Amino acid sequence: MYALVFPGQGSQTTGMGREIAEASASARRIYEQADEILGYRLSRLCFEGDEEELRQTVHAQPALFVTSVATWAALSEQVELRPVCVAGHSVGEYAALVAAGVLDWQDGLRLVRKRAEAMQEAAERSPGTMAAVLGLDAEAVEEACQQASSAGVVVVANRNCPGQVVISGEAEAVAQAGELCKGKGAKRVIPLRVSGAFHSPLMQPAAERFREALQQVRFRAPRIPVVANRTADVVGEETDWVNLLTEQLLYAVRWEESVRRMAEMGAQRFIELGPGDVLSGLIRRTLPEAQTLTVRNVEELHRAAETLRS
Repeated sequence: MYALVFPGQGSQTTGMGREIAEASASARRIYEQADEILGYRLSRLCFEGDEEELRQTVHAQPALFVTSVATWAALSEQVELRPVCVAGHSVGEYAALVAAGVLDWQDGLRLVRKRAEAMQEAAERSPGTMAAVLGLDAEAVEEACQQASSAGVVVVANRNCPGQVVISGEAEAVAQAGELCKGKGAKRVIPLRVSGAFHSPLMQPAAERFREALQQVRFRAPRIPVVANRTADVVGEETDWVNLLTEQLLYAVRWEESVRRMAEMGAQRFIELGPGDVLSGLIRRTLPEAQTLTVRNVEELHRAAETLRS
C-alpha cells in the first residue's frame, strides 16, 4: 500500500517537468493550459528559466503546483493510481487536493497564484525570515521560540522530521531563538533563503486576502483520504476548507506527524510526485523502514509505474 506526496517551496529547480512533458500528452496539456490561465509562459520558466526568477514566491508556487499535477497526470496515464492517502507539504497540499478530487486542477492553479501573490505582498509589508534547526527536538525549539518572543514574532513553522524543525518570524527574534536552540544542544541552525516569514503570524494579511479567493471556489468531498498540514490527520467530508487552508498560512506544517499518520493508515511506500527528493528524505528520517520513490523524470516515471503494477 502506498501514499502520494507532493513537495513544497524550495524543491523548485530549472528544467523541472520538461522530460515528463515531452513524454506525456497529459502532462504537456497541463503546462499548455497553465500558460493560458496565467497569461505568461510558466512552462518556459519551469523548463529553462532563471533560478533566481524561479525562486520568487509568485513564480515558485505555481511552478511547483503545475509540475506536481503534470507528473501525477503522467503517472495516471500509465497505471491506475489507488493510494491509501495523499498529502502535500505547504503549497504541495494543493496538488494533493487535486489528486484526491477535492479541487479541479485549474481552480487549484488560480488559488495557488493568489496564495503566492498574497504571501509575497505580506512578506514585503512585514519582512521576516526562516531558519532550520537541526538536531533538537520540536518541544525544545518551541521553548526557545517562546523565550525569544520578547525580541519579536518567532514560531515553529515546519515540524519536518525528527531533528529538523523550521522556525519563522521577525529577523531579530529568529536569530535570538536560533542562539537559544544552539544553547539547548542544536547541532546547527541554518538561515533559509526565503522571501518572508511563512507559516507565522506575519502572514495574517495574506491569510485575510486569501480567504476571499478560497470562498469563490467549489470544494468537493475527497475521493481519496487527505492528511492535512494543519491537523496532521485525515480531513472529513464536512471539512471547512476555507478555514483549513487559510490557517495553513499561519500555523506550522506538521509533516512528521502527517507521515506517521499515513503509515498508520497502511502506507508502506511513499511516491513523491514533482521536483526534488526533499520529502523522500524527510520520510526516511521519520520512518526508516519506509520505501520511497521519486518521480522527477521519464526514467523514474516508468520505474514508478512498473513498481505499482507489480
